[in-house]
This record gives sequence, C-alpha cells and structure tokens, in this order.
Amino acid sequence: MTTENLGRRERKKAATRQAIADAALTLFLERGYDAVSIKDVADAADVSVTTVFKHFSGKEALVFDLDQEMETGFVEAVQTRPSDQSVVDALHDHILALWRAFEGHSQRNQFVALIDSTPVLRAYADRMWTRHTKTLGTALAKELGQDANDPTCRAAARLILDIPALTRDGADSEAAIRAVFSLLRDGWSDGNRRFN
Repeated sequence: MTTENLGRRERKKAATRQAIADAALTLFLERGYDAVSIKDVADAADVSVTTVFKHFSGKEALVFDLDQEMETGFVEAVQTRPSDQSVVDALHDHILALWRAFEGHSQRNQFVALIDSTPVLRAYADRMWTRHTKTLGTALAKELGQDANDPTCRAAARLILDIPALTRDGADSEAAIRAVFSLLRDGWSDGNRRFN
C-alpha cells in the first residue's frame, strides 16, 4: 500500500469520526443528552452503530471527542517547547491558546450547560481529567528528572488542568489564567508578603 493511499484512508477515517462527533453534539444540544441514543447518532451521521463504536468507546466519549488530542497536546507542550522556555511558560501559552479557541466557539455556552446539567457527563469529565493529570504529571516529572509518581508534579498538573474551569466564570478569564500561572511561577503571596 502506498503512503498516499494510507494518507487517504487516515483522512477518511478522521472525517468519519468528526462527522459522528458533530452529529452527536448537534443532537445532544437539541434534545438533551439522555434523550439521544447511539442509534440516533449513527442515523444522523449516516453510519452504522458498529462504525460509531469503532471510533468511540461509548456515548459519553462522543461529547469529549477531543479527549486524546487534548491529552497529547499538553504533553507535547512540555516536550517540544523551545529550549529557552520554561515548562510553566509553555503550558501557560498552551492553556491560553485552548481557552481562546474555546471562548470563541459559537456553541461554547450550550456545551458548558450540557456538561453542567448532565451528571454522567460531569463524572466522565472528572475521570478524563484525572487521567490527564496522571499523564501530564508524568511528563512534568520526566522533564524535571523526578520519579514518575512525584506528588508535586502531579499536583502542578492537576492545578494546570483545572485552570480553565477555575477561571471561566470571572469577568476577565484571561487575566485570571495569567494570575494562576503567576502563582505557579512565583509561589503563593498576599500582596508583598509570601506564604512560603
């Protein structure tokens, strides 16, 4: 098989996956998560139920279709940063880019409301972020020459991954993101007094 054919096959697979995810989100936002079945999604995307399950592990995964890309993106931000950039600065840039893309999305408010109003999706998101915390924590530990299970690296990873949720309700979320990263860079302080 030629590289060109392999590339075409991968593009077709990615397009099918995206079509399924788009159809699912449209249905979930229109009808509510619980009112939509996998068969409904398959029909809307014009694929079989089997095809849906080839691309997604279950119904919740349809909502979080960028799960793997998100996890990979955080690790790559750490591993592929310029040699003169700190890990914290690289992750700061990465989080800001993600936040700006999410804030600018036309379905942002509907998506957040869907997650917030659906207990099974909130539970799935918690499990997803816990897994991402472990992965990012391991990447941070490797970069810093620490044990893979170093608790400080895991704690930093958790805080970094929680920053979008912690800052989303403020009047100036971008300033709030910068403030939390400043805490990571400089330590906790109260005005000019430091607590460390």
